[in-house]
Amino acid sequence: MKRASLYFMLLMGSVILLMGGKYLLSHSSQSFGSERLVIYNWGDYIDPELLKEFEKEYNYSVVYETFDSNEAMVTKIKQGGTQYDITVPSEYKIPEMIKDKLLLPLDHSKIKGMEHLDKQFVGMPFDPDNKWSLPYFWGTVGIVYNDLMVQEKDIQYWRDLWRPEFKNSILMIDGARETIGIGLQRRGYSLNETDSKILNQIANDLGDLMPNIKAILADEMKMYMSQNEAAIAITYSGEAVDMLDQNEHLHYVLPKEGSNIWTDNIVIPKTARNLKGAYDFINFMLRPDIAARNAEYIGYSTPNKEAFDLLPDDIKNDPQFYPSRELMEQMEVYKTLSPEKMNEYNDLFLEMKMK
Repeated sequence: MKRASLYFMLLMGSVILLMGGKYLLSHSSQSFGSERLVIYNWGDYIDPELLKEFEKEYNYSVVYETFDSNEAMVTKIKQGGTQYDITVPSEYKIPEMIKDKLLLPLDHSKIKGMEHLDKQFVGMPFDPDNKWSLPYFWGTVGIVYNDLMVQEKDIQYWRDLWRPEFKNSILMIDGARETIGIGLQRRGYSLNETDSKILNQIANDLGDLMPNIKAILADEMKMYMSQNEAAIAITYSGEAVDMLDQNEHLHYVLPKEGSNIWTDNIVIPKTARNLKGAYDFINFMLRPDIAARNAEYIGYSTPNKEAFDLLPDDIKNDPQFYPSRELMEQMEVYKTLSPEKMNEYNDLFLEMKMK
């Protein structure tokens, strides 16, 4: 493919994002069933072919709308006036959604396939009985480096990001929990630290990192890294898969101090009108063959142990995306912080960005 100008790529990316949901809505209006199922999910977070197969098999018309942050998704559901039968929040948002009565409890008697889920990803602290949610994908936060610019031995720890030779070389993820979490794990603290004295210390550390930060980005990061425009990126494991597929010089590292392990989860929001369709969709996505195809398409890690067995060897044997049990023990799940403490994280992150 010819290399487009940066402006053109950004413009086209914006157009595609704006059109994505409408394309699927248009497709569905000509589709198989008269009864609608409305799915509210992250962008590019399901294989479109699976949606078509689901429509045909179950005789539904799927409307697929997208969001770009948990906060935007929660706000829209709180406002009401929407009809979402399925949505996919991250784990740290689920206690808040339960507290605010935004979710319907799951009827396990209507769910087929829970036995396929790896025990490591069921009964998690945010939903110990899976009364409200089932895992959809999981992943980590780590470091992508370009071997044309960085040697593997020089980027094995979070602390390596502060090396002076990496000045103006790092693309940082645009997230308060993720960025402050890097500073916390670098010094051996929990990702869920609430001591303000410690958090301010970490903010100062991150201020010292700023000369090494080339930009703080979201989705644009993939384009920059694929075009060799930065040496290092901090990103999610699934985003890293896309980057590695586009550039053979890119590699993904899980820092030795540990990392965040997160899950995105299927839930039924209070706005649901097609409950039968919601359960049909959950059961469809729990089927190992379907979950495996979705995982191979998306690039994130599947919590479905039978689906994992169906994946190609080069995927399931890659320790950066399916780490060993020993390395998994060093991972930590985000816990829900109080609104006041989350505001503190956001304020510290904003101060760091302004330096």
